[in-house]
Amino acid sequence: MRRFQRGLVLLTAALAVSSLTTGVSSADELGRSRAVIRYTEYGIPHIAAKDFDGLGYGYGFAAAKDNICELANTYLTVSARRSAYLGAGGQGNPAMSEAENNLDSDLHFQRINDSGVIERLLARPAPHGPRTEVRELAAGYVAGYNAYLKQTGVQRITDPVCRGADWVRPITELDFYRHFYAVTSVAGQGLLADDLARTQPPSTKDTPATGPESAPRIADGLRKTMKTGELGSNGIAVGGDGTKSGGGLLLGNPHYPWQGGRRFWQSQLTIPGRFDAAGGSLLGLPIPQIGHNADVAWTHTVSTAITFGLFEVPLAPGDPTTYLVDGKPEKMTAQEVKVEVREPNGERRQVARTFYGTRYGQVLGSAFGVPTPWTAKSAHALRDGNAGNLRGLNTWFELAGARGTTDVANALARTQGVPWVNTIATDRAGNALYSDIQVVPHVTDERAADCGTPLGRALFPGTGLSILDGSKSSCDWGSDPGSLEPGLFAPSRLPLQQRRDYELNANDSAWLSNARAPIAPLPRIVGTTGTQRSDRTREALIATEEGLVGKGFTPSSMKDMLYRDRSRTAELAAADTAKMCAAFPGGQAPSSSGPVPVGNACATLASWDRTFRLESRGALFFERFVDRIGGLRGIWQVPFDPNRPVTTPNTLATENPDVQKAFGDTLAEFRANGIPVDGRLADHQTVTRAGKRIPIHGGPGDLGVLNVITALWDPARGNHEVGHGSSYVQVVGFDGKACPDVSTIMTYSQSTDVTSPHFADQTRLYSRGGWVTGRFCAADIARSPELRVVRLR
Repeated sequence: MRRFQRGLVLLTAALAVSSLTTGVSSADELGRSRAVIRYTEYGIPHIAAKDFDGLGYGYGFAAAKDNICELANTYLTVSARRSAYLGAGGQGNPAMSEAENNLDSDLHFQRINDSGVIERLLARPAPHGPRTEVRELAAGYVAGYNAYLKQTGVQRITDPVCRGADWVRPITELDFYRHFYAVTSVAGQGLLADDLARTQPPSTKDTPATGPESAPRIADGLRKTMKTGELGSNGIAVGGDGTKSGGGLLLGNPHYPWQGGRRFWQSQLTIPGRFDAAGGSLLGLPIPQIGHNADVAWTHTVSTAITFGLFEVPLAPGDPTTYLVDGKPEKMTAQEVKVEVREPNGERRQVARTFYGTRYGQVLGSAFGVPTPWTAKSAHALRDGNAGNLRGLNTWFELAGARGTTDVANALARTQGVPWVNTIATDRAGNALYSDIQVVPHVTDERAADCGTPLGRALFPGTGLSILDGSKSSCDWGSDPGSLEPGLFAPSRLPLQQRRDYELNANDSAWLSNARAPIAPLPRIVGTTGTQRSDRTREALIATEEGLVGKGFTPSSMKDMLYRDRSRTAELAAADTAKMCAAFPGGQAPSSSGPVPVGNACATLASWDRTFRLESRGALFFERFVDRIGGLRGIWQVPFDPNRPVTTPNTLATENPDVQKAFGDTLAEFRANGIPVDGRLADHQTVTRAGKRIPIHGGPGDLGVLNVITALWDPARGNHEVGHGSSYVQVVGFDGKACPDVSTIMTYSQSTDVTSPHFADQTRLYSRGGWVTGRFCAADIARSPELRVVRLR
């Protein structure tokens, strides 16, 4: 805390530091300040201003203070200048796209920037373009970010990651909107940035077309690419019929990377008497994406809807850059993109690449590692449903001002800007809402069947990814009268349900958002109906139903439910695994390298508490065992039954030789690396902060743990280094009092600056099973024992 106070003293005359003892509750208290930032425990800023420009200014200043290097890296990426400063190689910025290297990243973003799409969207009035308040927030944010950078100076940045770096620069409003556009399109064209950047016209020698036999490989590549995005979440909204207070109760639990720019940052934004919302926003976006106000709490979970699709177009004979629609030739657009590259010797050169486009979108020579070759006869083009989406800024602004779940539903329908997530919300009146009103291509099951190419018809049922016949204009995406953008489903065609008991989602489709009231049917592009749910969804449903007993849910019990760290897979299979272990002849488990003594493995699994708490013994071994059997067929004796979706499949197939060998191989791995089977999770699952290892509780979502923690396994060290999982977590309850009951935790802490006191403070708190007390009302903020106030003039 002393270091933090010294940092405040160093601020220039643009700041005045005061020691207010009350929170800002009226415009008069703001005086001549452009913004007032009240810091409470763990460096959480409560930003107040007289207008939205000031609010954005305070957010930009405070966010830059905590995360200047990560933010600067974002703007370097979306301005397509990574290669100019860092060279063509190296890793692209995974927060903004799946580009493997800087050159592909720059080509991808320079193509977008040269197209002028963002400027065209900005020129449109709301709802297509940003509403006035959002534009003011953005302008203020840019000014606040630049003010911090000017005041501090690049050479005096405390974070060693970018101190003195020539790529740290002031930003413009266009940089801000480019960042948001990258966020909306990251699950579409951003997933395929490499494929788009490397596509070139065919050579004179023709290449065979991709047929339906490639569908399994594309489906596998799609699943792997979506998984490497490291995005997931739990959202549980309990209505008044399931809480002791009779008001709503929400768990928002997004699972995001613990490193890099795809991180949340917590704040409260207040204009007295006009606007007041708190929560976590993706760093650099001054509106809570997961948050609450005095009457409503909301969260998001990554949707199963596929937000993009492909079209195969036939080509004119002898001309691979002319395609045919309804028998008529159309010339592809040719967009030359140039980026600057810095060589290892410091010299700079230009790299040029030509991108080709059709009426549907950019030509794509491969998808998810599988060729979709541009032949002499046909080419594939990508259409991204979010290619015209800046509307999401309006969506989150309106969610922040909602006064009930009906307002939430209306905001989603009115703005149609949610790019690739579901919405789960609750309110003071005790309503619970689930919605998948978001950007979804208008591809009905009938359209996919009638217009799908042979490869598309093989791919669509299992994945929801469409490949349509681009030779027919009638096979383009459809549209609804209620859609703001042609080619997308209208809100009335997408899932939405409100109830008084509960609504939830854990990254499965809408079908079982409430086990008592399934939502069906669903268009396949939105999600599946009547299919097996993940073990995490099953755990969410079971744990929620348990909490409903006797109207028992309270904020405290909701927090306990998450930190219970219970594994649904372990509840289903740990006992059977222990019995299988005990039944191996001679106490020897079969393995790929021969029999392995079981030792204390059987007793450890039999006594394991089935959780991923720090003191749990056996959790790590069970996780590694299940990881080995995850890709096997026939691991359950009782298969999935759509009439019993919460309880099936079950009963581990312990007679399966592959299951037995997986157990022995896990034992062999532990023995070879000196890892104790009964070791505590705390000794093996950690995150490193400033060279110190912090033990982390929680476990893999694949094992049905709600408090998801995904770590990189290093058997040689016997350690899991946490990579992503629970991030900004909020539990918000409404109990009739003016102030909501709020608890939060930012698992990876507020700042990426290793010199900041808030670099790992909440991470240590999370390790201890703690929570931060939410301070939403002015009086609660004023009572903070660590209150520090900064006035930005």
